Amino acid sequence: MSLKILFIINPISGGKKKQDLEAAIRNYFKPLDHIIELYQLSGSDDTRSIEHYIKLFNPDRVVAVGGDGTIKLLAEILKETSIPMGIIPAGSANGMAKELNIPFVVEAALKIVLEGEPKKIDLIKINEEELCIHLSDIGLNAMIVKYYDQSKTRGWWSYAKALFRVLIEKQKFRCTIKTDEGTIKRKAYMVVLANATQYGMGGVINPEGDVADNYFEVVIVRKLNVFAVVNGLLRHKRFDPQRIEVLKTKTLDLKTQKRVHFQIDGEYMGKVANLQARILPGILNILLPNDVA
Repeated sequence: MSLKILFIINPISGGKKKQDLEAAIRNYFKPLDHIIELYQLSGSDDTRSIEHYIKLFNPDRVVAVGGDGTIKLLAEILKETSIPMGIIPAGSANGMAKELNIPFVVEAALKIVLEGEPKKIDLIKINEEELCIHLSDIGLNAMIVKYYDQSKTRGWWSYAKALFRVLIEKQKFRCTIKTDEGTIKRKAYMVVLANATQYGMGGVINPEGDVADNYFEVVIVRKLNVFAVVNGLLRHKRFDPQRIEVLKTKTLDLKTQKRVHFQIDGEYMGKVANLQARILPGILNILLPNDVA
């Protein structure tokens, strides 16, 4: 069966050169009986442009070619529709692709676009305004995201410099956390809203997470060991379970005594003192490898 596939390409995300990605996609489909269109994000009114393009092209599948930010943009558009989303990892940190076992070899990822099984996954709605597909947090990691965004270069070295700067400046904050199970008060270095298990750089913050279980986890980092943080965020290790507390919930109301740095899926959002969140169960169709779906 011939498919119509729309590829949404982010030209400014990290990773492979976009010209190489476009060439790889076109070459892959040359001998195949499918119709493809490639749309490159401009950074100006992309949501409306993509929605318009989808109506005109009427694709069977839409594919995010980029990182978590590109996936999030498409998730906003495709949620509650029957159109499945594919993923070609091409960002500087591809947390959701790692989470879903999407291969980083372009041809292997394209095979999943054609042959993968659609699976409904959950998203988190934050403050009734923003979607979280992966991980959001307040505190230490959000500061890293802020400093990383301010750096002039991308990659491991810039991320490491941002991390060590934050570890020097680290500070706790007091917060009140209300979940389905009740209300608690804590002092923490970081509170994570986790729809998934690991950060894009590989650190496993929520090993029991599942993007399709109709819940999300609230992970409270109460104690801090510099070596453990470096291992977790840079060396693909699990965070020490003795230093974190995990709450499973469908809703969250979080209040802090002072405004704290906040990020969603790798995008710095400024400082906040209040957060409300709720799970949106099975709201997005994602194309997955057959052995995962």
